[in-house]
Amino acid sequence: MPHVRFSSHLQKFFPTLQQNIVVEGKTAAEVVAALNQRYPGLGAYLVDERGALRKHVNIFIGQDMLADRKTLQDAVSDDHILFIMQALSGG
Repeated sequence: MPHVRFSSHLQKFFPTLQQNIVVEGKTAAEVVAALNQRYPGLGAYLVDERGALRKHVNIFIGQDMLADRKTLQDAVSDDHILFIMQALSGG
């Protein structure tokens, strides 16, 4: 099963979020759904009502940034590490 790591910023919004967890999923969308089951509300923080990745969220699968931001159908294997972070912006 893929491992998921998070930036520490997300823990401000989800204090029970563990830094490194293992969930089931063969696509990034399935991983997000599994995360939402474990941490209710996290899925809505990461994706919009259509399932597209929110503008200020990035997911890396290994060292590659998620390619399919609309449906999150990038393949995920058991040995992958996903890193989920909030993209910071401002001026």
